[in-house]
Amino acid sequence: MPGRSTSSSGSTGFISFSGVESALSSLKNFQSCISSGMDTAYSVALGLVETQTEVSSEYSMDKAMVEFAMMDRELNHYLKAVQSTINHVKEERPEEIPDLKLLVEEKFSALQNKNSDADFQNNEKFTQFKQQLKELKKQSVKPKEDGGHNDFDQIKDKDASRAGNGRDGLQADREADGTEGVDEDMIVTQSQTNFICPITQLEMKKPVKNKVCGHTYEEEAIVRMIESKHRRKKKACCPKIGCSHTDVRMSDLIQDEVLRRAIESHKKKRRQSD
Repeated sequence: MPGRSTSSSGSTGFISFSGVESALSSLKNFQSCISSGMDTAYSVALGLVETQTEVSSEYSMDKAMVEFAMMDRELNHYLKAVQSTINHVKEERPEEIPDLKLLVEEKFSALQNKNSDADFQNNEKFTQFKQQLKELKKQSVKPKEDGGHNDFDQIKDKDASRAGNGRDGLQADREADGTEGVDEDMIVTQSQTNFICPITQLEMKKPVKNKVCGHTYEEEAIVRMIESKHRRKKKACCPKIGCSHTDVRMSDLIQDEVLRRAIESHKKKRRQSD
């Protein structure tokens, strides 16, 4: 039974929390707004890194993600404080109506006092943002001290250096036997292999990464595979050959925005070269 409330005559009656619970539902909907904001900041930050935009702009997106994560944490604490207060009153059914606002504030403050930077590790969007931003930076063109070259350019530079002056030496030998560009072809082939879904054997359009083993798949294909296995009361094994992960779950999958962008970039360059 719910807690009690005073009537106009001063006697106690039952407290209805329907209005409060309705308000809580609305607050929970606001969490989707925070989530959308994080998605936007995440996408902009990756775009800034890809286009080699100044670090200050990227930093502002990182700061925005921190602020969104803090808002999400604060909202979660408030929802917990209100829900805890409601449950307390329903269970205790006190004769005298407690100061509900004060109870909520006390519970909320207690939760807020436990805040730490480690809390952000529990925010999946925030951790995903940090991880994928780091991965994209590794793939991006290196700073000016490296001459603005990426790994692919550096290998070509090494080949040119080994060739010596003009077109003699190793370079000439490679041209003579038709092996010129083998290193470059191997790099491109390896990169393209990473774009292929182990399930469909097709280039991915919407890749998702497995947080447990690190392998990526086409989202629709892996979801369909997991659902099919679960309908038969079986576990879904990672379809990547050689992987020992034998229980892939929906909760293990996260959007791989970095890989999606790499695939799109590759497609664009391929269209331009055709």
